[in-house]
Amino acid sequence: MAKTRSVFVCQSCGKTSPRQMGKCTACGEYNTYVEEIIAAPSAKAAPRGLGARSAPRKLSEIQSDGEDRLPLSIGEFARVLGGGVVPGSIVLIGGDPGIGKSTLLLQAAMEMARDHTTLYVSGEESEHQIKMRATRLLRQQERPETDLPDALYLVTETNLEVILEHVQATAPTLLIVDSIQTTYTTEVESSAGSVTQVRECSSRLRELAKNNGVAVFLIGHVTKEGTIAGPRVLEHIVDTVLYLEGDRFGAYRLLRSVKNRFGPTSEVGVFEMQERGMVEVSNPSEAFLAERMVNAPGSAIAVTMEGTRPLLVEVQGLTSATQFGNARRTANGVDFNRLLLTTAVLTRRMGLGLGEQDVFVNVIGGLKIGEPAADLAVAAAIASSLKDQPVKADTVLIGEVGLSGELRQVSQMPARLREASKLGFKRAVVPKRIRKGEAWPEGIEVVEVRTLRQALEEGLVAGTSK
Repeated sequence: MAKTRSVFVCQSCGKTSPRQMGKCTACGEYNTYVEEIIAAPSAKAAPRGLGARSAPRKLSEIQSDGEDRLPLSIGEFARVLGGGVVPGSIVLIGGDPGIGKSTLLLQAAMEMARDHTTLYVSGEESEHQIKMRATRLLRQQERPETDLPDALYLVTETNLEVILEHVQATAPTLLIVDSIQTTYTTEVESSAGSVTQVRECSSRLRELAKNNGVAVFLIGHVTKEGTIAGPRVLEHIVDTVLYLEGDRFGAYRLLRSVKNRFGPTSEVGVFEMQERGMVEVSNPSEAFLAERMVNAPGSAIAVTMEGTRPLLVEVQGLTSATQFGNARRTANGVDFNRLLLTTAVLTRRMGLGLGEQDVFVNVIGGLKIGEPAADLAVAAAIASSLKDQPVKADTVLIGEVGLSGELRQVSQMPARLREASKLGFKRAVVPKRIRKGEAWPEGIEVVEVRTLRQALEEGLVAGTSK
């Protein structure tokens, strides 16, 4: 029997310790260490590596066939991947429970299986449950059950060695594992989902992808903080990391790329969750603005960049006299610290009495804006609500707000303005350029201002304010 040893592993960051610890010295989290039993490697164990016989070769002698991507008919999914599925790649998809990860990958599997052999491995659902979901999707799409592809294979299995046997028997082009936390290997004496199991199983699947040219998709659970559960090394092992985000009670889902070795990072795809599955939204800006109330106080339009795509979103602000001693600040879809910064500038530089006002800011559609380009729209929405003056209906506001009340330039301004013009907006309030660059697009009036005060004068409808 192989010798074993006991170690304690932090479930948050993967740091190991020879003894139990209440607080992790690496990530600072409490009560995250769990005991794991690790077996010593056998002397007869086969050598591990990406190739059975590796040898150094000159870069100039290596033949490159370019990026041979497998086409994927789900355009928003293909966009986030960088144009299609790359053979031999390994992709990790994370998201909250019930957000639609399994539904999206089942749809992708059904489409890919029309031209390529696909193996869907589930450790959480039976084959009958997956078949029921597939037929329900077809029924909602008004397609007959005969449209189910013959090249799509389903299996319920969690043992990695058995999964690899199924891969060898079916020789798939695409392999989907749902989920990596339920998969285990008998070579490691610890429970499924542990740090060691997740690291070992993902490494074995990476070897499968690189050696056999199989495109592997892994579904990963997330922690309460929203990050993928398991060791941090998991995200380094895979080629692409995608997050499916959104309010599970809302309609829209955002598929966001945070790492991609075969395409741009920070790319985003927009889907709408319907009875017939995840339906791609080809024009997200129009969808986000569909229910906008024109000339309503407290509403402003921001243009944010998600990867290479500009998106127009409605930012709503509401101020209300506080009923308690301390005024509240509530942010939904924008960074809370930037909201505090914006309200402080409005109070100190603009003289707005927000000290006794509860301030609420919400981004419509479930989108989360992380860039400072939405600062001006947030400030305009708050000021519009407080003064009861609507923002001009045909105007977008783009710019970063500084602590002195000045406006600063943001990246890719021409692309943002072109998107605004395409959706019918006639004016844009932007920071004044110090150095001339690319000419502003035609079809939209660009108003350049230096300060937040000037921007609000240009953006708000003139009238008697409160």
